[in-house]
Formats: sequence, C-alpha cells, structure tokens
Amino acid sequence: MLIALIRPVETNTVEVVGATLAEVLVELEQHRQPGFVLASAPVRMLKGEAKMKATGTFTRVDGVQQIEAEDMASLEAKVPDGWRMLNVKHV
Repeated sequence: MLIALIRPVETNTVEVVGATLAEVLVELEQHRQPGFVLASAPVRMLKGEAKMKATGTFTRVDGVQQIEAEDMASLEAKVPDGWRMLNVKHV
C-alpha cells in the first residue's frame, strides 16, 4: 500500500510599487490571501523615478489531503487535475 500527500497547485501574481523595500513588502502582504505564501518577488527600480516595482507570486500551501493506492501508477491516477503529490510512503 502506498500513501501520498497531495496539495492543490494554485498561484496568483500581483504587481506593487513602493518607495522602499519595506513599503513593497507591506504592499505584497496586503495582497496575500489566506492559505498562500509569497514564493517570489523580484524587485526592479522604475526608470526616472525613486520607486521600485515588484511582481509577487503567491503559492497555495493549504488544502493538503491524503490518498492511497496499491501501486505507483494507481496512486498517480488518483491525483486530481490541478493537484501535486508532495510525498509518497510505503506502508
């Protein structure tokens, strides 16, 4: 018997502008939805301005579920579209 933990694969992206990195981080946090974490936020200076722009990508980290199957092929077949396997263990 194999057991796998699966989680939805969902991301969202927002662009924010701030005068300082601290402002950019505050703006990004205001866009974070429950169950998501900030996965990436490259920052670039705006040409001709004393401001910076960041593109924040948030990734879903909640909604973990467990599935079971007799073999790996059956286990993979049980993973719904839009979900990913986090780990697999043999019991």
